[in-house]
Amino acid sequence: MNGWNELVGDTDEATREFLQRYGFDAERFEALRARVRAGAESATNHLRGELAPVASDELTALPDTASRDHAELRREGEEAIRAGRVGVLMLAGGMATRFGAVVKALAPAYGGRSFLDIKLDDARIVAAALGARVPVLIMSSFATHEALLGALPAPSASLPIEVFPQEVSLRVTPSGELHRDAAGALSPYATGHGDLTFALRRSGALARFVAGGGELLLMSNVDNLVASLDPAVIGAHLRSGRALTVEVTPKYAGDQGGIPLAVDGRAQVVEAFRLPPTFDQDSVPVFNTNTMVLDARAIDRDFDLDWFVVQKQVDGARVVQFERLVGQITAHLPTHFLVVPREGSGCRFAPIKTPEDLALQRELIETALQRATVP
Repeated sequence: MNGWNELVGDTDEATREFLQRYGFDAERFEALRARVRAGAESATNHLRGELAPVASDELTALPDTASRDHAELRREGEEAIRAGRVGVLMLAGGMATRFGAVVKALAPAYGGRSFLDIKLDDARIVAAALGARVPVLIMSSFATHEALLGALPAPSASLPIEVFPQEVSLRVTPSGELHRDAAGALSPYATGHGDLTFALRRSGALARFVAGGGELLLMSNVDNLVASLDPAVIGAHLRSGRALTVEVTPKYAGDQGGIPLAVDGRAQVVEAFRLPPTFDQDSVPVFNTNTMVLDARAIDRDFDLDWFVVQKQVDGARVVQFERLVGQITAHLPTHFLVVPREGSGCRFAPIKTPEDLALQRELIETALQRATVP
């Protein structure tokens, strides 16, 4: 690449190959860190516009599992899955430092199975019950890609699996210079789940999914085991007529995350750090679970997503990195907000961030997983 050393410093061939393999954009990186050098990082993340809670009719509750409405939605979703229109999409780029610095997707969860095993089993059970083909797409990162490839089960016609990597970038100092560790090495990081649509397209995974008859993707974090391939959720998305469905759930004290808001009249997910201090976050009773149903053709485009400034401590040093958020695509697509339970057998939000969470939520998760095995 012309001017590479001028942009990212003197790098060896192996480092260049690594960065290029994972989609590093040196020119964009230079433009982003120029903002830090100019002292603009303090204003980068502020949201502008008129903010208000979304209208109550914008929040649709997933019907109780024993209701007729739920049965109808389930039937519609099963038809779509049986027709090969639905795939599963996992976000699995993270390392689990609190699980011993291992690939989070491969960390032990329950019954000797990893997070990845359990998520794959869910898709496999649904595929078998409906006699369907359910493609699985997994977004990795430079830190997890090879390990995930090595952990995949044998290929299956009913459960084809593809792993594709998100992008990589380099951390900088608060003054905008390249951050290096004690040995002088550069400090790479994955640039956030906002890479999703870009990585799907760059890898060709999205095009292959659509070419195979795929239309909808159920996206979830690999550590949210109860975000199963529920046909009723697919049915609710289809009935909404929107390009995107975001699952939201009741907030508990201390919960942090994106919330559905009307920004200049347009309903979308807004992360808490973007809100002005005068906005009452408690006026919105639900928040984003980061589980979505995506229309594959609607996301086959370039989205103008912001690069947010994130300050971190790495090896005792304060660093700056730039990240995108997948929730921001709600500002560009008609979005349906589906309120899902976080308790009981219908629970769809129980993320595991620490080993202690595995013990605390074992009964809840196992109940939900047993529910998912019933055709």
